[in-house]
Amino acid sequence: MSHPTPTVVLVHGAFADAASWSGVIKELRGYGIPVIAPPNPLRGLATDAAYVASVAAQIDGPVVLVGHSYGGALITVAGTTDNVVGLVYVAAYVLEEGESLGELQGRFPASPLVSNLKQWTYPTAGGDTAVEVTIAEDAFPSVFAADVPEDVTEVLAVAQRPLAAAAFEETASAAAWQDKPSWALVAGADNAINPEVERFGAKRAGATVVEIDGASHAVAVSQPKQVAELIRDAVRATS
Repeated sequence: MSHPTPTVVLVHGAFADAASWSGVIKELRGYGIPVIAPPNPLRGLATDAAYVASVAAQIDGPVVLVGHSYGGALITVAGTTDNVVGLVYVAAYVLEEGESLGELQGRFPASPLVSNLKQWTYPTAGGDTAVEVTIAEDAFPSVFAADVPEDVTEVLAVAQRPLAAAAFEETASAAAWQDKPSWALVAGADNAINPEVERFGAKRAGATVVEIDGASHAVAVSQPKQVAELIRDAVRATS
């Protein structure tokens, strides 16, 4: 009896957009794996996770959720959706239920990202303003994408999508990895998330872990083949 191949849903993180998955999408399509890379609103853990869950729920058949960076926190919550069969974390936060990004990060030395964030404000529906953050443009290459060619990082730096600051304090309402299999890629030279944060979360989740020693936070851009291979492993295991 054959089971349908899961659809891969790629969830980008902060300071990036769905185009950051372009190389990975090309590789996955080469394997014949169906894939979609929706936009991540980047406005808050609960609302962003609900959006990702809604995307997954509207796909016919099984889904493997893949989250990069902050996207990892979202798939941890959204992964409780019935048709999600696996989770793949790419240089990502792997939260426990009731835990926030700030709490998880706070257990480890701060990465260079923390001192290179630039604050902006944006209007909210209630007529107030809220704070969002980007990476300072001059620091972006070293913090986010040290192993990506300079001409590419210059574009990525000016095309950043900001993250609502409140997202760092919201707690995860669930941890789907408690019931569903997970895989994790640790970027060994990550300057945005301390690699120790990635290792800790992956180990706690019981994930199958691959580590790429010299990889930056933008590992999906610099090493799309290796990222796609891990996702392919997850798809095969859940098919």
